[in-house]
Amino acid sequence: MGFTPKGIIPPVITPLTKDGKFNEPMMRKVVNHLIDKGVHGLFPLGTTGEFYAFDHGEYRYILDVVVDETKGRVPVYAGATHITTRETVAQAKIAAEAGVDVISVLTTMFVSQTQEEVYQFYKTVAENTELPMIIYNNKPKTNVTVAPATAARLAEIDNIVGIKDSTGDFTNTCEYLRLTKGMDFHVLMGRDTLIFAALCCGADGAIASCANVAPRLTADIYDKFQAGDMQGALEAQFKLAPLRLACNMGTFPEVIKEGMMMEGLDVGKCLEPIQELLPEEKEKLRKVLQEMDLL
Repeated sequence: MGFTPKGIIPPVITPLTKDGKFNEPMMRKVVNHLIDKGVHGLFPLGTTGEFYAFDHGEYRYILDVVVDETKGRVPVYAGATHITTRETVAQAKIAAEAGVDVISVLTTMFVSQTQEEVYQFYKTVAENTELPMIIYNNKPKTNVTVAPATAARLAEIDNIVGIKDSTGDFTNTCEYLRLTKGMDFHVLMGRDTLIFAALCCGADGAIASCANVAPRLTADIYDKFQAGDMQGALEAQFKLAPLRLACNMGTFPEVIKEGMMMEGLDVGKCLEPIQELLPEEKEKLRKVLQEMDLL
């Protein structure tokens, strides 16, 4: 379709006020902060953006703000996710109306599916949008996977341009790359500790939650790799790793939001039932950020 997903794309947190409402001024500030730090795209309403918390009206409002503030400086990737095919299609249409550049579609949740059902789900969504589309596999969260063979079948559909792999299974990532080699199809890493490794094997970038907290450092992995500075890219990857590992302290994406708060970005807390980090966990996170030269 002429669209190549590439680089470091943060799945942007959704800033919230104290009463749990979308914080438009802070979202605009976050958009500019991330772009100024050198990210290559923005991805509102992914897992990190607590997509599950918002109705269609709020979904459109958030996308409108991101698209308006981005002003075409980088591509906007919109999450389009629901349990049913028809509601996923409805979100894809809202995203198109908002003027995003591409949609990222997570596997449906709760409903266990065969690989044929997974294939038909993505095929149907793709047939009902003119936007480029990225498959999003996050098996640890959904308990539904997109097998490499299924991804290869889906890669033949014109507007399905890539896949984000958040399984943490690097063999799975490499199979996506192997089976789609030579096709106009792009693999993005979704596990922040594996960005450098994925680039070495032919991935085109990463949708990296830690880029909310460490945008310049995360972008360095990609930028230095592209410049041929393999050692610099690897060092950036190793420096980023403790932040991703620290995310295990709380329910995702609480650590990401807390880290941004420590940096002076008042993005608010996650919506309940996600709870705030314990004091000792906050102290551990603060030490991680200090060691990364982020505070």
